[in-house]
Amino acid sequence: MARKSAVLIPVIIAAVAVGVLGLAFVPPDIRERDTGFSKGTVRIDDNVITVEIAETAAEQQRWLTFRHDRLALDTAMLIKHDKSDLYEVWMLNIEYNLDLIWFDENGNAVYMKKDVPPCSNVVETVSCTYKTTKQALYVMAATSGFIDEHDISVGSKMTIISA
Repeated sequence: MARKSAVLIPVIIAAVAVGVLGLAFVPPDIRERDTGFSKGTVRIDDNVITVEIAETAAEQQRWLTFRHDRLALDTAMLIKHDKSDLYEVWMLNIEYNLDLIWFDENGNAVYMKKDVPPCSNVVETVSCTYKTTKQALYVMAATSGFIDEHDISVGSKMTIISA
């Protein structure tokens, strides 16, 4: 009788391969679909920023994937979580470089990464996953150059004006 691992390992490998291929070859009508994120406004230090807000689990997973249009430098995507944690961002299926900023529950910028490139292939997850080193409640993603344009640094304060 065959050992369970002799059967399970090829099945698991096949399932992962099918999943990776599915992500890599998503049909264009899915890629081009309107995201329908709600809009809001935040202030970071003295800069007023329009944000698209990803609150639900589905929106957080979708965020900027397959999006060809770059966000303007006065616009960003704000991922809002339910509780503070060490959140990571995986750059799979992102079309352009991003600036990433993690904010704590008080709106203080606690961690940043500038000019983060997208994944070059679907297999390489470690080199294109970015994780904060401090507890955060929000993750902001914007077109590369956003941090320098608005002179944001660790300690900058984000205030939600409307959400």
